Amino acid sequence: MQLELDSEKAPITVENFVSIANSGYYTDTIFHRVINGFMVQGGGLTADMSNKSSGTAPIQNEANNGLSNDRGTIAMARTMEPHSATSQFFINHKDNGFLNHTGENPQGWGYAVFGKVTEGMDVVDAIADVATGSSGGHQDVPLEVITIESVTVSE
Repeated sequence: MQLELDSEKAPITVENFVSIANSGYYTDTIFHRVINGFMVQGGGLTADMSNKSSGTAPIQNEANNGLSNDRGTIAMARTMEPHSATSQFFINHKDNGFLNHTGENPQGWGYAVFGKVTEGMDVVDAIADVATGSSGGHQDVPLEVITIESVTVSE
């Protein structure tokens, strides 16, 4: 799949993602959370469901950038803490407006969109279609491992 990143609207997030991608970190990580009709998430675990540390500090949440969590957009995954994103990302499988920024409060921070799929949405659809179950204390894990073989950044 091919992505177009929006460094104008999400400069911190794009710089973080590109830096991590260029380091080779994403190679052999997996899509570990897949929910058809919602999103596919990856970039933080290995095939044995071990956490993989990116070694990067959490970044500022840029969800208040005017971009929406629409089908085909890529956004940073995070914990309940709004400024906790490091390496994990998700691709929206449908429009998920409830993930958008609505205010600087615990319920409103949202998830920072920083780009969109420009080629290969059929791949996202195929990933979203796989059977899932529980593994390593995680829910919605594909029963067959879906590995990110590599991430290449081009201008």
